[in-house]
Amino acid sequence: MKQPSALPNRVAHTIDILVALVLVVAVGGNLAAKTWTFNVPIPVWLAWATTGACAIAILLRRHRPVTAYSLALSTLIPASLAGGGLGPAAALATASALYTTALEYPRSRSLIAMGAGLVVVAFLEFLQLGPSTLASTALAGGGVAGSWALGWTARQRQANLSLLAESQADQAVSDERLRIAREMHDVVAHSMSLIAVKAAVGNHVAEEQPEEAREALRVIELTSRETLVELRRMLGVLRSGDGTPEAALGPAPKLSDLRTLAERAGQAGVRVELTGEVVDELPEGVALSVYRITQEAVTNVVKHAGPSVCRVTITEGPGEVSVEIVDDGRGEGSAPATGGHGLIGMRERVAVYGGDFEAGPLPAGGFRVFARLPYAVKEVGTR
Repeated sequence: MKQPSALPNRVAHTIDILVALVLVVAVGGNLAAKTWTFNVPIPVWLAWATTGACAIAILLRRHRPVTAYSLALSTLIPASLAGGGLGPAAALATASALYTTALEYPRSRSLIAMGAGLVVVAFLEFLQLGPSTLASTALAGGGVAGSWALGWTARQRQANLSLLAESQADQAVSDERLRIAREMHDVVAHSMSLIAVKAAVGNHVAEEQPEEAREALRVIELTSRETLVELRRMLGVLRSGDGTPEAALGPAPKLSDLRTLAERAGQAGVRVELTGEVVDELPEGVALSVYRITQEAVTNVVKHAGPSVCRVTITEGPGEVSVEIVDDGRGEGSAPATGGHGLIGMRERVAVYGGDFEAGPLPAGGFRVFARLPYAVKEVGTR
């Protein structure tokens, strides 16, 4: 698996070109000026060829790491025997190429490359036996092993970053699916509950009160159309993948739309009283969560509480907003405080913002839902 460079390609290649250029100028200048005294006399052309090979290895290491490493390793023999400044130049090229080899190839293959380097280094050191041979061999071998270790560590770090990025992408997809599932549940459950209630009313009074039956059909038609608009908006998100432009088929609900929600519930036999402030400057996600929590709670009242009065109270505080929905319907018929996708969805919406959520029947009858959603004050007005 080839790992990407930690630097942009253009920057990395520019650095390699500069390093190769400095090497050629520095070593070539000394060769031309004849300032170095070599331990073993070698032809001038061989010294220039060794310098050129080191520069080529540095330039080639990001494209052909193994080839570059082999070329640099081959320069170590004449460069180390000759001495002077050729030895450090060959060591620099070898270390750079081995680092890239360890970075871009699996460990087993890069370990073979490191082993070859250790063999060459040991061979060269023992050609020059002396009191410090063992120490110099350990130092040179440590340089080879260190170059490999740096490249392998960088490879592991990039692999971990890649896994982390994949995990974050999977989590983002999962979160988006969960969000869409919540939206679908809230829209469909609320609308179908109203339609079911009005259809039952229309069926019951169709013969004796045709006007009321027609009114029930009108509510069913209006609710169905509005539900289709919201479903198209959410399906547009799925089709476009990034929320544009198909997702713009309809705006997301706002807190000001709670009045329309109350009117629909009234048509189903539940009188909704809105109290408190309808805050317009909340972050979009917070406002949508408050709307959906209220929608789900009112839907549960319509389905479970029977004809009743439902009070919705929205309160804004410094960096937080709370909503309380209380009905005076049949407590025993209300949704249980635990279980049910509706309450789970409301609890999850609150948990996203690290808020508080309570839901349960009241001692005197009815049901209460309370949610508090904190948010960063700096988010206000950034929509």
